Amino acid sequence: MSLAGRSARARAPGDPLRTLRREAGACRACPLWEGATQAVVGEGPTSAAMMLVGEQPGDQEDRLGHPFVGPAGKVLDTALERAQLERSKVFITNGVKHFKHRMRGKRRIHQRPSAAEVNACRPWLAAELELLAPAVIVALGATAAYSVLGRTVGIGEHRGRVLESELFARQVVVTAHPSSILRERDAGARRAALAALADDLGVAAQLI
Repeated sequence: MSLAGRSARARAPGDPLRTLRREAGACRACPLWEGATQAVVGEGPTSAAMMLVGEQPGDQEDRLGHPFVGPAGKVLDTALERAQLERSKVFITNGVKHFKHRMRGKRRIHQRPSAAEVNACRPWLAAELELLAPAVIVALGATAAYSVLGRTVGIGEHRGRVLESELFARQVVVTAHPSSILRERDAGARRAALAALADDLGVAAQLI
C-alpha cells in the first residue's frame, strides 16, 4: 500500500489508531513480522503536540501490544515526571513496529534493527506523524534519530539540540534511549544520565 493510501486510511472515521494498528499488523515489508507477536503502534492523544519516538518494541511491549511498558518505559516515566510532562499528554511510539530479537535459550534478546528495516517501517511512522502533526519530535536513541532524520547522527554530539527533519519537516530533539540508563552500572552515572534525559525532554517541552 502507498504512503498516501495508508495516511488516508489513518484519517478514516472511527478510531484511526486502531485502523493503523490493524494495517501495520498485516505489513510484510520486511521479515521482522515473522518472529514478533504483533505490531506495536503508537499510543497517546492524537492532539498531542509532542511525539516521542523510540527504537522498537521490546519483549514486554511485543507481548502486551503497548509501547514503553517494560523497564525502559519506567525510566521514561520518571524522566517525563522530572521534566514536568504528563505521559497521558504526549504520543509515544517507535520507529520500527515489530520486535527484532534472537533466542538465547528461552529468552528473547533484543537486536538493533538494520537500516533497511527502519526504512521499510518509516511509512508507518509517517502515517502517525500525519495524523498528529506534532510541534516537536523527541528521538530516543540513535535508531530513532535515523528513523526521524533519515541520517545517522551522534547522540553525544547532538543531544538536547533542536534539529530539523528533512523527511518530516518537524523540529526534532535528539536524546539517549531510556534503556541506555539501565545499562549504566554505577548509581551515580545512572542518576546523571536520567537527569540529562529529563533536561532534553525539557528542551523539547519549551518548543511547544
